[in-house]
Amino acid sequence: MPGIEEQDKYKGYILMHVGRLYHKYGWVQQYHIGALRNNSKSMLAKIGPDTGFDAIEDQNYMAKLSSLLGALDGEGKLPKTILYCLNPRDNYALTVLSGCFQKEGVKGYVQVGTAWWFLDQQDGMRQNLETLMQVGLVAQSVGMLTDSRSFLSYPRHEYFRRTLCNLLGKDIENGEIPASEMDRVNQMVEDICYNNAKNFFQF
Repeated sequence: MPGIEEQDKYKGYILMHVGRLYHKYGWVQQYHIGALRNNSKSMLAKIGPDTGFDAIEDQNYMAKLSSLLGALDGEGKLPKTILYCLNPRDNYALTVLSGCFQKEGVKGYVQVGTAWWFLDQQDGMRQNLETLMQVGLVAQSVGMLTDSRSFLSYPRHEYFRRTLCNLLGKDIENGEIPASEMDRVNQMVEDICYNNAKNFFQF
């Protein structure tokens, strides 16, 4: 069994290689970080992997992620990137880190994705959006994702829109966003919920 250092070198080599390919072909790379898989060994043996017995990982990975993104950036081969975290503790760190890798002419070249998996609920969405509003640029977000094959997962887009508009509405009520700026707020909501993704993924 290879040691931790050997595993890290192998993973780093693979991620650098595919990152260069994403950049070459103009693809967007997306990292979903923080799943602790198959915790119940009895259920793993009984019904197999990835069947609902996963949890939230608690690793410290920021330095390694920074090194990976920095190495690709140093080569001029960092592709557009979206970072999703499963541990709410990591929202601030990832949002600030993503701000270090912006490129002229592309909104949110590296950005934090919306709340994912266990965080894909009201508190998780609100925390994710508030973090973007405080230490990032929420107006550049590509909005909600759907990573499920289930048709019933699609209403999360409407739930996300309602959560976003509720947060912005409260800021307007509190005078933190001038009521005279409604046209700009409306445009920002439209961008987050549609235009940014269309442009970012080049649909």
